[in-house]
Amino acid sequence: MSQTEATDLTRGPDHGAEHDAEQAGYKKSLNRRQVQMIAIGGAIGTGLFLGSASRLHSNGPALVLSYAFVGVIAYFLMRALGELVLYRTTSGAFVSWMREFFGEKAAYYTGWMYWTNWALTGIAELSAVGLYIQYWWPQMPTWATVLIALAVVLVVNLLSAKAFGEFEFWASVLKVSAIIVFLVVGVIVVAFSFDVGGHRAGVQNLWSNPGGFWPTGGGFAWYGPIIVMSGVVFAYAAIEMVGIAAGEMEDPKREVPKAVNAVIVRIAVFYCGALLLLVCILPTSEFTPGISPFVTVFGRMGMPWMANVIQAILIVAAMSSLNSGLYTTGRVLRSLGMAKQAPGFTLKMSRSGVPWAGIVMTAVVYVFGSILNAVSPDAFEIALEAASIAVVFTWGTIFICQLRLRRLSDRGVLPASTFRAPGTPWTSYLGLAFLVFVIVGMAISGWQASPYFWHKTGFVVVVVGIPVLLVIFELGWLIVRGRVSAHTDGRMLSKWTDTGLRYPPQPAGPRTESIAAIGTVQFDVHERDEAHKDPHHRDEGIDLGPVEIEMHEWDNLEEPDKNPPDAAGKDEGGR
Repeated sequence: MSQTEATDLTRGPDHGAEHDAEQAGYKKSLNRRQVQMIAIGGAIGTGLFLGSASRLHSNGPALVLSYAFVGVIAYFLMRALGELVLYRTTSGAFVSWMREFFGEKAAYYTGWMYWTNWALTGIAELSAVGLYIQYWWPQMPTWATVLIALAVVLVVNLLSAKAFGEFEFWASVLKVSAIIVFLVVGVIVVAFSFDVGGHRAGVQNLWSNPGGFWPTGGGFAWYGPIIVMSGVVFAYAAIEMVGIAAGEMEDPKREVPKAVNAVIVRIAVFYCGALLLLVCILPTSEFTPGISPFVTVFGRMGMPWMANVIQAILIVAAMSSLNSGLYTTGRVLRSLGMAKQAPGFTLKMSRSGVPWAGIVMTAVVYVFGSILNAVSPDAFEIALEAASIAVVFTWGTIFICQLRLRRLSDRGVLPASTFRAPGTPWTSYLGLAFLVFVIVGMAISGWQASPYFWHKTGFVVVVVGIPVLLVIFELGWLIVRGRVSAHTDGRMLSKWTDTGLRYPPQPAGPRTESIAAIGTVQFDVHERDEAHKDPHHRDEGIDLGPVEIEMHEWDNLEEPDKNPPDAAGKDEGGR
């Protein structure tokens, strides 16, 4: 099949009726300023501000290499994501691409896995906000903090995508500003070899650190910096959110490549640069798990007031994660709802283009989950580790969808994306192999974490949690499969084979006529008319509001009448 034929067949797949329906109602309101900061902020969170302390303590300066290597994998992921976004931009993102390339069941698993990730992560972030607030107000009840924090991000998300973008913009500004201040101070301290808490700062600390650069004795294992990469990957979780946000960007074809290409630089500067300075300023044995390494450094410098600043940044990071969780789950649930794989109410949207029902559903889960966390933190710790599995699964879907897209475009079945990932397929294969390693690493590190079986959290999640999740999702699929099959007229497999469309185009309905390219028309879709509805668009009577449709000539329809209509508005055929 030629490239021209592929383009005619798909009509630049954005114009497919099912994709138009999925995007109907959303507003293109995320501007350039917001997109760039969302991309930055997604890579900076508690994994850097707090989680790096325990990893530095356990692995020494070699942790810098661990973060750098995982950062390269994250860059491969973002390039794969960028290729998919510019092939077809949709707020359904991974769910929509999995549906197109691997079928309905794959989309179902992807969507609910991603929702599980954000649901459990959001519960943990809410609980963390409560603990952070108690740093200043120890008597503040956690339940009150949970409700206040959730109310704030819920209101922001229900207002509009623009309000979400503005919240993320300022949250990212605060996080980035804090890191930049530390980088500037750290460079000066290291360059002039200042004394910090009885230790002289300098690059010599990289190898004079207890145990050396890559510690292997005294309680350290030679494979520590390698195994820890299975945990480092979760510090970068949420960078894939750009793929979902692209559906509401003003100009995704311009902004996504810029955001993606900047990821590697931001990881190198903000993550690796900050960690390198930390290990040059203090021995890694000085960093205490549970206390931000930045708080430790500033405290040793005689600047304890910075502890308050870092504590505020931790709250901002947690709130930003909550905000992102509500935003993404609302869009993913609506994509699942469009395919009859989620409850019908998840389709409801506000006039400002917000899928409010799905957002509220996630918020309710946050509240009940926070109660569970307070009642049984040990049980919830295992559930939170299960969210890590969902992150790995989501990253894996991005890699395999990009591989499938590239295979089809190389064969001429689909038009090539305008932002192709370099090094394909090897970079995506490396990414997938690394994700397998992450699962194995979780099991190994989990087994070593405790002498008691049920406290070997990572191991339990891998050997018990994954099968349990599969059983739960499989039972869910058995429940919805009939609805999905009826909705798709039995077209449950992927849209494409290696040679073209898997299924023949559906027959045209009574109202369908051949339409030449006549520009753009706007109309309201609100009535359910079984006799005349477009067979590709199954809105089930949902008010989608004003919809703009770009009319094109469809290959599967009859040739348009070349005769112009007469004065009465009819052509010679009497139409």
